Amino acid sequence: MSPIVELSEDERAELWNRAQDVVHKGPAAAVPDELPARIRDTVRGFARDSGRAGFILLRGLEVGTLPPTHTDGEPATLPAHGTAGSMMLLAELLGTMIGYADEKGGDLVHDVQPLPGEETRVEGSGAVPFDFHIENVHHPLRPDFIGLLCLRQDHDGVAATRIASIREAFELVKPDVLETLRQCQFYSYYPGSFTRVLTAEPMPAGPHPVIYGPADRPLLRFNSHNTIAMSKAGRAALQALTEALELVCHEVVLRPGDCAILDNHVATHGRSAFVPRYDGHDRWLRRFYSIGSIPSSVLQMMDGSRVVPPIPAINGIW
Repeated sequence: MSPIVELSEDERAELWNRAQDVVHKGPAAAVPDELPARIRDTVRGFARDSGRAGFILLRGLEVGTLPPTHTDGEPATLPAHGTAGSMMLLAELLGTMIGYADEKGGDLVHDVQPLPGEETRVEGSGAVPFDFHIENVHHPLRPDFIGLLCLRQDHDGVAATRIASIREAFELVKPDVLETLRQCQFYSYYPGSFTRVLTAEPMPAGPHPVIYGPADRPLLRFNSHNTIAMSKAGRAALQALTEALELVCHEVVLRPGDCAILDNHVATHGRSAFVPRYDGHDRWLRRFYSIGSIPSSVLQMMDGSRVVPPIPAINGIW
C-alpha cells in the first residue's frame, strides 16, 4: 500500500486557512512554501519520485460546509469554496494547476457526481464500474498528476477508487507482450468529457506506445475503454496488461476529507459500481490536474492563463 498521511488537527486547520486565502484573494495567494512542513515535504517528495505504487493518500482534509450533492436532479456547484483553494495549493506543490479548454470549459476544479440518466456512462457522471485508465490518454500534453478529493461518500460506502500501477504490474507481463506494448501501434479515442459538445467524433490519437520508459521505471499511456490496437497481437497485449493491472489493484474507499494524489504516467485508476439515490447525499469528489512543466510555445498560447488551448491549436507542436 502506498503511504497514507494522516493530517493532524493543526495541519488540517493551517491548510484550510491557507485555502480560504486562495479562494478570497486569488491564485497569487497560493504560496505552497507556507504550508505545514510535513504536507509540503510529502507532496513535493512524491512529485520527485512517485515510487512503485504511483499514488499517496492524504487523509483528514477539511471539506467545509456542503450543499446537497443534487437538488431536483441537478448537480451542485461550489463557487468560491475552500476545497478549491486546498486543491490549488496541493496542485502547486506538484507543479502547476491546469485545465483544458476543450474539457469542462477549462475549469480547474472538476466536480465528479453521478448524474440522473447517465448511470451507465463510463465516466465520472456514471455509476457503473469504470475500468483502468489514465487521464486524457488522447492528449499530447497530459497531466503529470491528478488529485481526487472526497467530499461525500456513496450511501453504502462501497464505491472504491481502484488504483493500479504499471510499475507493480510490469513484472507480471511476459517479455514478448511488453515488447508489443512498446510498439507505436496503438490508438486512443477522446474520452466523453472532451466530446460532449462535439457533433462529430474526432480521429483517435496515435499511433503511440502503451508502455514506454526504462524497464525499472516504466510509464504508461492507456485507457481500457478508449485505447485500441489494430493487430491481433496488440489486442492480446492490451488484455494481458489489463489482467496484470487487476492483480496489483489497490481498492481505496475514499472517505470525506481523503485526497488521493496519483502520478498520471504510472498509476491507472478506475471506480467500482455504486447506486446513486439523488436525494442530496450521493457520492461527490473534486478533481484537479497538475503538470510539472509546459512547453514555452504552449505557454505563449495560454497568455498567462492556466488553461491549455484546444487540441487543434497545439497539435503542430508535437
